[in-house]
Amino acid sequence: MRPVAVLSLLTILTCPSPAQNVPTSDPQALSLAAQSIAAMTGKTSVSDITLNATVTSIAGSDALTGTAILQAKGTAESRVDIKLTGTARTEIRTALFGIPKGAWVKGTAATFATLPLQSYAQHNCWTDAAWFFPVLTSLSQTLNPTLVFSYLGQEQHADVSTYHIRVFQLFPQAAKELQPLQRVTTRDYYLDPTSLLPLAIAFNVHPDDDMNTNIPMEIRFAKYQLVNGVQVPMHIQRLLNGDISLDIVVTSAILNSGLSDIPFTVQ
Repeated sequence: MRPVAVLSLLTILTCPSPAQNVPTSDPQALSLAAQSIAAMTGKTSVSDITLNATVTSIAGSDALTGTAILQAKGTAESRVDIKLTGTARTEIRTALFGIPKGAWVKGTAATFATLPLQSYAQHNCWTDAAWFFPVLTSLSQTLNPTLVFSYLGQEQHADVSTYHIRVFQLFPQAAKELQPLQRVTTRDYYLDPTSLLPLAIAFNVHPDDDMNTNIPMEIRFAKYQLVNGVQVPMHIQRLLNGDISLDIVVTSAILNSGLSDIPFTVQ
C-alpha cells in the first residue's frame, strides 16, 4: 500500500462522522480488561518481551520438535523464530502508520537464510500481534478509541468457567468499503474468574484470497509464573481448527530489554 493511501485509511479509521451512531465499549468489559492487565503486571510497565522456548509443531500425525524465540515490542510488533528438525520458520507482525501488516518465511535449514519474506494478507493482520503474551494484547488498550470492548458474560470455555470479553476494531460507517474488515478484527478473551489471568484468546484467520472463509484459531495459556513482577504464561498452545498446531514450553522470559524495531522490519 502506498504511503498516501495508508494515511488516507488511517484518517478514515480515526475520524468517525459525528452524525453517526458509533458503537461504544461496555464499562464492565473495560473494567475486567483493566483488572486483568493489573493482575498480570501489578505496577510494572512492560514495553517488550523475549520468550525462549522448546516447541512441538503438529500437523496431522506428524510432530516435529525444536526451539523458538518469541519477541514482542508494544502491541503492534512481534516476531516468532522457530527452528525444527531440518526446517525453520519466521513470522513477523508490524505496523505502518498504524495500519497492521506482516510477513513470514519457511524453508529448510540449508535454504532458509536466502528465502524472501512472503506477505500475509492484510485481512489476517488485524488481530493481536503479540498473541503469545497477553500483557501486550488489546486487553491493555482500553483507552484506544478505535477499539470496542463488550462483556459477553460468564461461560464455560474449554471445560472451565471464564469471563468472556470480545474486542473489535471500530470502522466508521462513512468508510463502507472497510466494513467487512470489522468482522476480521474480532478477538475473544477468556479470563479466569478468580485470578482474572487470560486462559485463552480466540479469533479467526482466513485464506489469503478469501476473507469471508473463517478458520478458527485459539491461543491457550497455562502455568503462569512471576518474572520480575509480571505474570508470564510458561505453557502456550496454538490451536488451528480445534487441533493443537504448536505447543510451546517457555524456558526463560526477558522483560524490558530495550528491543529495537529492526527485528520487526517487513519490507
